[in-house]
Amino acid sequence: MSIPRIYQVLRRDRETADTVTLTLEPRENPVPPFRPGQFAMVYAFPRGEVPLSVSGTTPSGTGLLHTVRAVGAVTRALHDLRPGQQVGVRGPLGTPWDLGPARGRDLLLIAGGLGLAALRPLLLQALARPRSYRGITLLIGARTPADLLYRDRYRSWSAHARVAAIVDRADEAWTGQVGVVTTLLDRVPLRPQHTAAYLCGPEVMMRATARDLAHRGVPSCRMFLSLERTMRCGTGHCGQCQIGPLMVCRDGPVAAWDHVEPLLAVREL
Repeated sequence: MSIPRIYQVLRRDRETADTVTLTLEPRENPVPPFRPGQFAMVYAFPRGEVPLSVSGTTPSGTGLLHTVRAVGAVTRALHDLRPGQQVGVRGPLGTPWDLGPARGRDLLLIAGGLGLAALRPLLLQALARPRSYRGITLLIGARTPADLLYRDRYRSWSAHARVAAIVDRADEAWTGQVGVVTTLLDRVPLRPQHTAAYLCGPEVMMRATARDLAHRGVPSCRMFLSLERTMRCGTGHCGQCQIGPLMVCRDGPVAAWDHVEPLLAVREL
């Protein structure tokens, strides 16, 4: 098990009422470079550590961005950090997203809630070379308009991608779609046999969306999900994140739908 390396909070940007993005810079030797989709175990002194997707890197390549929602004791401690305070970082851990199957095809990214944080590096990588794809589409779902992440970035992303958002519950100012994220699929000019899809969000959302895409004709081998389970060690030794034969921290979090569909169909796993 690797020893955490010390990082210092450089910036703290508020995303929503309970979510912030922390920019971390190493105080010593940085951890090895991350690939989109991988995660780090981030230690909040003295509370403990939690797995966090890397939502971006700094221009230097050594700094990390983590989008954190305060939902427990450790994530609350991380959420409340201020510039100058320190954390421990272990990583990179887990399997990354692979854009290979999307080259020359339609790239479809579907995010639910905080899942957009894990998909953001993949989106930015694709936007850096938009001509590598027939088209780039990002579909975003959230509980309310106030829960939408990175809302101020949608306009810039739209320069090279089709971006659409939907919420479960609207407020008076919301003029967009209301409903579940799969509703947006009816508004996308989907070419199923020429599509590669990447999903991250609540498990029930990913399961329903993957089944919908499969029904529309998107090959299961070109649908990829970022799985989520409670993790403790991050190295596959404790068994806390087991799904059948898989350890999410070691064999995931990114996995192809044709591999995990039978596992996610068993509610007890």
